[in-house]
Amino acid sequence: MSNRFISVTASTTLDYVTASATGESFDWDSIAVVNATTDRTNPDCVRLQTELDNVNETHFPQHLVELELTPSQARTLAADLEAHADHVESMTDESA
Repeated sequence: MSNRFISVTASTTLDYVTASATGESFDWDSIAVVNATTDRTNPDCVRLQTELDNVNETHFPQHLVELELTPSQARTLAADLEAHADHVESMTDESA
């Protein structure tokens, strides 16, 4: 996708992850960009952004999803991600 809303640079958080969009009448598998950012000066929130590639425009147009999180919410999300990552790693280690 050349006309991306999120610029993929060396500082983009995750530049290609597996993604899916699900709606009432569709399921769309794609890759996505995920980025966590704040304003450079006077930040008032943490922004978590996601953008899917090659979105089938018959379902919905190209778009960016952006969540504005308080510092507390960002830390809660980070802790939950860490816990789930630990769980996946422990299950993968056991099956090897």
